[in-house]
Amino acid sequence: MDKKQEIDSLRELIKYHNDRYYNQDDPEISDYEYDMLSVKLRKLEEEHPEYNSESSPIQKIGGVAKREAGVLVKHNVPMLSLQDVFSKEEVYSFVEKILKEKEDTVFIVERKIDGLSVSLRYEEGHFVMGVTRGDGINYGEDVTGNIRMIKDVITTLKEPVPYLEIRGEVYMRADDFNSVNEKLEAEGKKLFANPRNCAAGSLRQLDPKIVKERKLSLFVFNVQDSRGISFSRHSESLEWLKRQGIKVIENYRLCRTADEVWEAITDIGESRGSFAYDIDGAVVKVDSLSDREQYGATSKVPRWAVAYKYPPEEKETVIRDIRLSVGRTGRITPTAIFDAIRLCGTNVERATLHNQDRIDELDVRIGDTIVVRKAGEIIPEVLSVVKEKRPDDAKPYSIPLVCPSCGSVAVRDEILVDIRCNNLNCPAQLTQHILNFVGRNAMDIKGFGEAYIEALVKEGYVKDIADIYYLDKYRDEMIEKGLIGKEKNTDKLLAIIEKSKTNEIDRLITGFGIRNIGRQAAYELMKHFKSIHRLREASYEELITVKDMGDISAKAILEFFRVPDNQDILARLEQAGMNFTSSEEDLPDADGSLSGLTLVITGTLPSMGRMQMEELVKKHGGKVSGSVSKKTDYIIAGENAGSKLTKAEQLGVKVLTEEELLNMLED
Repeated sequence: MDKKQEIDSLRELIKYHNDRYYNQDDPEISDYEYDMLSVKLRKLEEEHPEYNSESSPIQKIGGVAKREAGVLVKHNVPMLSLQDVFSKEEVYSFVEKILKEKEDTVFIVERKIDGLSVSLRYEEGHFVMGVTRGDGINYGEDVTGNIRMIKDVITTLKEPVPYLEIRGEVYMRADDFNSVNEKLEAEGKKLFANPRNCAAGSLRQLDPKIVKERKLSLFVFNVQDSRGISFSRHSESLEWLKRQGIKVIENYRLCRTADEVWEAITDIGESRGSFAYDIDGAVVKVDSLSDREQYGATSKVPRWAVAYKYPPEEKETVIRDIRLSVGRTGRITPTAIFDAIRLCGTNVERATLHNQDRIDELDVRIGDTIVVRKAGEIIPEVLSVVKEKRPDDAKPYSIPLVCPSCGSVAVRDEILVDIRCNNLNCPAQLTQHILNFVGRNAMDIKGFGEAYIEALVKEGYVKDIADIYYLDKYRDEMIEKGLIGKEKNTDKLLAIIEKSKTNEIDRLITGFGIRNIGRQAAYELMKHFKSIHRLREASYEELITVKDMGDISAKAILEFFRVPDNQDILARLEQAGMNFTSSEEDLPDADGSLSGLTLVITGTLPSMGRMQMEELVKKHGGKVSGSVSKKTDYIIAGENAGSKLTKAEQLGVKVLTEEELLNMLED
């Protein structure tokens, strides 16, 4: 491969990874691996200027403004990137070059938060707009509604000024990120790779409630523009922002020499393991704003700042054991237990090995010397095995196909490469299984929260979902122990449980927790089989004829009904008086007038709750979606419809009121 081909190939590869990182929030490689690709390309371009191109990815900011994420907004001030440096020599070179031009220069060193860059605009002291970085030069996306959901955002300044625009980083604290992934895992959904991806993906959601639920955070690190107030130094502007109640970047340090700058960078690096959030480097800036004006910027980066990227901290240790744990969805996770080492300021003695494929890929064995690092400075990971230090008696490791919690047979999911326990009554999964069963999309037993479930499981009153319908036998005992509260609260919950026995059977099917069978799939199964008994007796050939039912789902249903424990649960549910048959008059395809149409419901409707409207749409053969897309036929909008309505209007989707939909059904 000649140099031009190598340069072109690197450019295409970096563009691909830019798109994965900035636009899809789903990177395939680590930040360090990406940085090394950029360094290689930059060096090649410097050595071969005859092949330079303005379209080179290292000459541009990585992202684009995505119209589907929100209304596009023109940047008042460009949101540039920073020049990355990777060595002490490069830091000294930058500082000494500046000092040579102006020897009394003061530098400010800050933590570089790993998140999503945004600008916040204030008019007359009031927050009016939040904009993502987008392409960094021309346009970003209006995410005002989502920004308002971030607890760190101050909506009113203490000292109102005519106009203020500030730049900050939206990020997630490690504990908030872990909570989001735990919930996604419990719901059987794809996990976020790291806090930065989660923050970026959440901020681009069309529903601000998701942003609030995921508890995003914000640090402000720059004044972009202001009217009615001026500053001479960056540090002065940060102190003023603090007085307004704005959360600015923590523990920045003023320095006058290259040694002081390097000491500040080193101190940040040594303490990063104690931070509650990820950083991806340290930023060195000229403090004087007038000097910044003189130095100016390239099309991509300012000349008055650099970002130092810390090398991944890696250490060797010896693996002593591989322990298995069962998650709340039945996934069996292997964890490497090794001699304690110190990484990024914290003691580390375990790291997940994810699944059997990862174990095989690493060829990791008990007794091996392994190299461990912290991915994103937070999560320990096994990077490699030092095979020349392998003991002679080390044997390949395979995860046993037995659940370590309940002893049931475990099976490998060939699609997700996980090994799972499919016993829904496994103690490790029981609380989550019951939460799914009583949840809004299943049996909808309101008020039956996680705390009550855990108390009833702990006391032995609930060992599976069928036990829920026999709780009335223990009413007095539960009241005496205060498991659900006093008499009134206990009777109220028992009454709701009793009422749920009459639910339509698609809710019961959803509540079974069969893998890959959600509410929509359960709905189609109910329409086709019309009773639990017929569904239980269905063959594989019958199941795959059901709409949207594939091979994996059909096999999961067959497996569910084959398990003896599940057969016992079904018998006890029927004995308790559960509805096992669909009511003919309530069949969802009663007239089929909405057959083949996809509708989205948003806002507060005048006379119906969301669930009522969903039932009505499905009764007439329609499909209800949670998000607006080009495939949406109608959006039913009530008061405070928000971003879904905005997107529908942008896409030209027809908007209906509740009354208009009812009239359409009557016609």
